[in-house]
Amino acid sequence: MRVVSGSARGCRLQPVPGMDTRPTTDRVKENIFNLIQEHVRAARVLDLFAGTGQLGIEALSRGAQYCDFVESGRAAYDIVYKNVKSARVSDRAGLHRKDAGQFLAEREKRSYDLIFLDPPYGGKLLENTLAMIERFDILSSNGIMICESAVEDRFAHNFSVQRERRYGATMITVLQWQNSGTDE
Repeated sequence: MRVVSGSARGCRLQPVPGMDTRPTTDRVKENIFNLIQEHVRAARVLDLFAGTGQLGIEALSRGAQYCDFVESGRAAYDIVYKNVKSARVSDRAGLHRKDAGQFLAEREKRSYDLIFLDPPYGGKLLENTLAMIERFDILSSNGIMICESAVEDRFAHNFSVQRERRYGATMITVLQWQNSGTDE
């Protein structure tokens, strides 16, 4: 894993030891950022289920204003901390060792322009998190969410699907508020 573009380009990121964390491949990450490039500069970012922190770090490297990294696992949280330091983006990062639902329920009144959601595949975690994001109203009016899921995962939500792309067994879905204006 490495940072693909921007101020931290080429920085190698450490993986989380073990098999509990599934990092986004460099190919998928590069394609995600090609899809959302106009949304990154000066964005307030939330990287829920941060894992290694690579999506939030990539956004910061490409000019995002700030990123909150949320990770509940101790080993993964420690790797996010190391990777943020290594990429030299700590001054624009907030690290939170909490469950995603707990973070959303306790968060300050803050909205995000870009939210990365890459929870463990299967189950209802992605669907439940989307419902919480809607209930707590933390996505800015023109903000987007990038959901990474298994191709076979289905999740209900009240957001507008802007794009969907399949990369092998991985599905990337770009969501936005219903009826929000886009310039795409």
